[in-house]
Amino acid sequence: MAKPLRIVVVGCGNMGSAHAQALNAMPEFALCGLVARGESKARLQNALQSAVALYDTLDDALLDAKPDAVCIATWPDTHEALALNALEAGCHVFIEKPLATTVSGAARVVDAATRAGKKLVVGYILRQHPVWQRFIELSHTLGKPLVMRMNLNQQSAGEAWQTHKALMQSLSPIVDCGVHYIDVMCQMAQSAPVAVSAIGARLSPDIASHQYNYGQLQVRFSDGSVGWYEAGWGPMMSQTAFFVKDVIGPLGAASIVAREAGGEGQSANVEAHTRTESLRVHHAQLDAAGQFVYADEWIETADEPDHVALCRREQQFFANAIANDVSLERHLQQAIDSLAVVLAADRAVREQRTVLIKEMYQ
Repeated sequence: MAKPLRIVVVGCGNMGSAHAQALNAMPEFALCGLVARGESKARLQNALQSAVALYDTLDDALLDAKPDAVCIATWPDTHEALALNALEAGCHVFIEKPLATTVSGAARVVDAATRAGKKLVVGYILRQHPVWQRFIELSHTLGKPLVMRMNLNQQSAGEAWQTHKALMQSLSPIVDCGVHYIDVMCQMAQSAPVAVSAIGARLSPDIASHQYNYGQLQVRFSDGSVGWYEAGWGPMMSQTAFFVKDVIGPLGAASIVAREAGGEGQSANVEAHTRTESLRVHHAQLDAAGQFVYADEWIETADEPDHVALCRREQQFFANAIANDVSLERHLQQAIDSLAVVLAADRAVREQRTVLIKEMYQ
């Protein structure tokens, strides 16, 4: 067996903690450092029941631990600088979405990884979820064009609201979460997004005056497919229909139906955000009497992986890319493309106009 890769985790909040738990249990990696400015790293060290070293900065960890790889799970506006730092030090990089807060910044990180000859993986967790993979496969049986409807509104209070306010210092909700679902839509449509319209509203005096905590985007694809995505954060958000994951085509529809994860009190539960529970498949075919030929199918998904298990799948993808020199060119281009769409949506909100995707690359 190959020698484990020494890896440090930067950021010890929700995602950093989940990745650290996954990495700590994997033979492919040796967790050699936790990096955070506050006390979260000590709490995580205690939860891991490990003597893993603690560092205040990535520079300290790179100098002392000399890792082979770095896992970045910090606030979005730090991603670009941390990734460039790690790559310059000769490390492979796993980075939580979004890759950066600008398209040009994302391109700089990708270029740096190419020059360094190191692997760069972006944390699109839904790509590793077997039920979401099945959901995308089902979309390809529905004909064209597609109508894709998705949202993730989160009614948050207490610590969750504090986290959301901190995130909004970097990005709006439709940018931060939207990259996941735009990535799914691009895989479903299998065509290029061409234009985005969007609306947004600032519903709280507790966030910056230039920011909005509710937004909805509408995206058009070159094949005629369309999609919308909605995201809102805060104590004022309704929990009615916060969990919509739907794709419709001429031949029928497929939906994720999360009866429990989509229920009361679940909208701010991170574990619930990737839960699926069941898939419902609807067939549009009618008989001579104008009635449906087929009843809807239900695909149960009781054995789906939990959040930490999904993080482990992401890290296994990362480890395999390193061990087998897997080309990540397409993976990284798609990460840039999905970021371009949500940033175009953010521009559409602020400028109150439809934005062409090509504008984001100029």
